Amino acid sequence: MLAFLMDDTKSNSVIRVFRFLQKELGPDTFARLFPVILTDRGPEFSNPLALECDEYGETLSKVFYCNANAPYQKGRLEKNHEFLRYIMPKGTSFDAMTQEDIALAINHINSTARGSLNGRTPFELASLLLDGKLLKLLHLERVEPDRVLLKPALLKQH
Repeated sequence: MLAFLMDDTKSNSVIRVFRFLQKELGPDTFARLFPVILTDRGPEFSNPLALECDEYGETLSKVFYCNANAPYQKGRLEKNHEFLRYIMPKGTSFDAMTQEDIALAINHINSTARGSLNGRTPFELASLLLDGKLLKLLHLERVEPDRVLLKPALLKQH
C-alpha cells in the first residue's frame, strides 16, 4: 500500500501525487507499475484523464471506478483501511503529520503478515514484484515482525 499526505481531497492534490510519481519513476516505469488505477468516485478522482495521462497527454494508465457500495471490488484494500484506523482512529488530526509519519505507518501495515498471502507480508511481495526505485523513493522499508505496531502509539514514538 502507498499513501500520501495531501493538503486537501481535491482532484489537483491527487494529480500532483501522480505527476510526482511519473517524474521520479519515469513514464515507462510508472506505466509498468500502475497500468490500472482502481478507485471510487470521490471528488479527488473526478479527473480521470489527468490521472491516466502524463503532463504531455501520453496515456500511462487506465482509471476504472468501483460501483457504489461495493468495497469487495477493491480486493483487500479495505483491510489496509482497517489497519490505518488502528494507527489513526477516526477523528485523528493530520495537521501535525508529515509524509515521514505516513511512511512509518505504511511500513508497519505493509510488514504485517496476511493469511491471504500465505503468511507473507505485502512488503515481501512488493520487494519481489515492484521496482526497487519505487520502494526507495517512498521510503518503504520492512519492519521486523516483533517491532510491528498498529496502534496510535506508533506515531507518538516517532
